[in-house]
Amino acid sequence: MAVTLETIKELRELTGVSTMACKKALEEADGDVQAAVALLRKRGEAKAIERSDRSASQGVVATYVHGNQRLGVMVQLGCETDFVARNEEFMNFAKDIAMHAAAMNPMYVRPEDVPHELIEKEQDIWKAQLQQEGKPEGVWEKIMMGKEKKFREESALLTQAFVKNPDQTVGQLLTDMGLKMGENIQVIRFTRYSL
Repeated sequence: MAVTLETIKELRELTGVSTMACKKALEEADGDVQAAVALLRKRGEAKAIERSDRSASQGVVATYVHGNQRLGVMVQLGCETDFVARNEEFMNFAKDIAMHAAAMNPMYVRPEDVPHELIEKEQDIWKAQLQQEGKPEGVWEKIMMGKEKKFREESALLTQAFVKNPDQTVGQLLTDMGLKMGENIQVIRFTRYSL
């Protein structure tokens, strides 16, 4: 499949990556746009990891209040520059994160933020469940590890499936936005209020 200006333009619109990077990715993917997107995402992941060391001291505080006025969320989304913080797309992204937090009720930003004490309480419940189900004690440890991983992921904002697009996690969206903006973008904190 040939690489045309149209396919380069399409890939650029999808990813926000430079024209030359789009052309190179399309050449490697034999003109397949979806394969080129995957290649760019793989490369972008490495760039996003490099950027994660940079300070995200700028940003915005976005809010979402549900229509019934009984549920609201405030999210602090950090970035490196004031230029990006004032960008309308960045601000809308922050509002989407706040809306997601309202809908999915995460308790923590990252899985590693879940306190050990909470995990210990959950483990007691899981052990009682496993005993009641009659599972042999030899497999409890492996099952408990899986339950802990799932519990941490479901409790953390960044590892939840994004409410508007369940095929991606909030963390993946954050990485994509960082790649598009060329900056380190982080959810600093959030607070959820409900009546």
